[in-house]
Amino acid sequence: MDAKGVLSAASQEQTAPLKYVQDLAINEELPQRYIQKDVNVNEKQVTADVSLSVPTIDVSRLTANASIEEKEEEMEKLKSASISWGMFQAVGHAIPKSLLDDIYNISKQFFDLPLEEKQKYASSKVDEVFDLQGFGSDSIKETNADQILDWSDYLNLVNEPIADRNLQYWPGDDSLLNFRSTLDEYSVQTRSLFEIIIKSMAKSLGLEENAFFDQLGDPQIVYTTFNFYPPCPRPDLVYGLKAHTDGGAITILLPDPEVRGLQVQKNDQWVSVPCVPGALLVNIGDSLQVMSNGIFKSPWHRAVTNSERTRISLGNFYFPHHDQEIEPVASLINDSNPRKYDKVKMKDFLAVYYKNYSEGKPGYDWTSL
Repeated sequence: MDAKGVLSAASQEQTAPLKYVQDLAINEELPQRYIQKDVNVNEKQVTADVSLSVPTIDVSRLTANASIEEKEEEMEKLKSASISWGMFQAVGHAIPKSLLDDIYNISKQFFDLPLEEKQKYASSKVDEVFDLQGFGSDSIKETNADQILDWSDYLNLVNEPIADRNLQYWPGDDSLLNFRSTLDEYSVQTRSLFEIIIKSMAKSLGLEENAFFDQLGDPQIVYTTFNFYPPCPRPDLVYGLKAHTDGGAITILLPDPEVRGLQVQKNDQWVSVPCVPGALLVNIGDSLQVMSNGIFKSPWHRAVTNSERTRISLGNFYFPHHDQEIEPVASLINDSNPRKYDKVKMKDFLAVYYKNYSEGKPGYDWTSL
């Protein structure tokens, strides 16, 4: 279908029932609700400035096995990356490549299942703030009738605490061999990585290592999201994920090993994030920006589409417990860096965050004094 035909179909189908994006891609349909309005071509372009590149952090140099000199050097790099980018490529994380391959492969196997199989794990969308689990795709929120939808399907799971897992949404071995055991092992490994990073971030600011970690509460909440971005007939008009910030403390993302799509904003320019073999992408969220009193940045980022290749990613999102209150660490408030955020309960924060996300706004703006 040519561009004129696609847009004609979009106009005719704007009132059609929502479908999974994978199904739309197969049929080359492009409903109006996925098309960005008033697209600014320059705003969509990626910078050609080769000096802008997402930093790389060697996590092995932050552990007990590293020398004092190595720790100090890498912690300074971590601090700089967290302040200036809010995102970095994590290498030396000790998670075996075989496990990264396995978790990517079960992701692909899930989305390769026939639609009727995937629908066994379909999201009920009972509570889109606190209990959005299962297989689904973006949908219009009651609070935003003009919302532009993302060109992606997902499988969203509450991973931690283990007692809160709803296994009706977890594919079993009857559908995917070793799905649960592979995700379990990957979650244990990424949990260790998360703790190393968030404690090192605290120490990089001269804080006690648990200054951020303890504010997350016990238990913390970890969401695991498998993202599926099928080819799109008009990537110039449609986003895989609209520009947004993450709401949690830290996100650990396993990107597609071959297909680029993630972009991050730096100095008001969009920077394409490269595929780095064996690396995990670490992203600071709004909660950590609040706890650091704005020293660490929750970056504005998005996922773009392409017309030829499918892209898959897997994110573990580490959130404070919903009943936990977060606020800036007291010792980070001073004359040169006055208090920027009120104390806020995560339950209240998230209610506003998801509304802002659907409207394409950062989640943390509403907490600013």
